[in-house]
Parts: sequence; structure tokens; C-alpha cells
Amino acid sequence: MNRWLAEDMREDLADLHAAFCATSPSEPFRSRSRLDFLSRLGGDTRRPGFAMVIAETVDLAGCAFGFPVPRDGLWWLGFDGVLPLSVRQLTESGGVFAITHLLVRPHAQELEVASRLQERLLADHHASLGVTLVAHDDHPALDSVRSWGWWDLGEIWRPAGPAAFWVLVLPVGERTPQRLEGLAHHARPRWPG
Repeated sequence: MNRWLAEDMREDLADLHAAFCATSPSEPFRSRSRLDFLSRLGGDTRRPGFAMVIAETVDLAGCAFGFPVPRDGLWWLGFDGVLPLSVRQLTESGGVFAITHLLVRPHAQELEVASRLQERLLADHHASLGVTLVAHDDHPALDSVRSWGWWDLGEIWRPAGPAAFWVLVLPVGERTPQRLEGLAHHARPRWPG
């Protein structure tokens, strides 16, 4: 889906977000969470290369969306520590795709739906590596993303919003310890820098 189709589905996507987050029964919190999500969705749809995939049954069952990480490496500014050389190289080659939201309505096939959505989005963009950020205090989202096969890479600091985020990566293809070894930190200077 492109940005215009995503904009047409704004309300359905916000309902899916609410179901995924299982927000507080407090009406002001639900409304604020919905508005925050819609604001972030609007910002993401304006990024170059924005794309979304959805899963439907009778209702919207899940969605994943994001954008290609720019090759200039500026997306990694604020990474705490040394960015692995393999991540730098994949970024420079255009092989990294940021999945900014991966939402799945809670049900028995949640893991399968999440896996298929993220893999389809990455495959459609010929990405070798998916990357996502999770706020430090969002433990339910962190647990979900990890259960869907994502690996911890480190932390990144952003000037807007929460001070720090967990950075998680999802290599495309077989995820064996040998394949993931290249994502370990190397003794190289920070990048960009």
C-alpha cells in the first residue's frame, strides 16, 4: 500500500493500534494514544519510500509499515556505542528498511501473521535487514517484537519523544548464530562521524 491508501485507512489503523496496545480503559488515555498514533502515521506516510502491507480476514488483522533507511547514515545518529560494520555496509548499500509499526490484532495466529507481514514488507523492498525502535518503557511492545524474531542491537538516542529507544534488527533469511555474528559490535569508530 502507498501513502494515499494508508491515509484512507487511518481510522481502521487507529482501531488496530488500540487493540494491539490494549490501552487503559481511561478515555483520555485512549484518545491521546489514538491521536499520537495518527500523528506518527501521518509523519511516516510523508517519508520517501513509505510502504505498508496489511493482513485481513473479515476485519483488519494486522499491518506493518515503514520506509527505507537513507544511505547517508544519518538515521543512526545517536546510536549508543559502536555501530556494527555490517549494519553500516547494509545501510550504505540501501539494504536496511525501518519498520516503524508492526501491529497485529491479538489472536491465536499472532506470531504467524506478524512474521508474514514483516517478511513481506522487507522482501517487497529487497531489504537485507529490518530495523525498528521501541521506547525504553514500552515493555509489552518490546516483548512482542522479540517474540517475532527481532534481535537487540543496542540503544539510540533521539532528540524528540522518549530520550532513548531499544534498537532491534531482523535479518532477512535464515537467522542462525553464524549469520547474526556480523551484527555484533566491532571495534570501529561510530558512524556517521
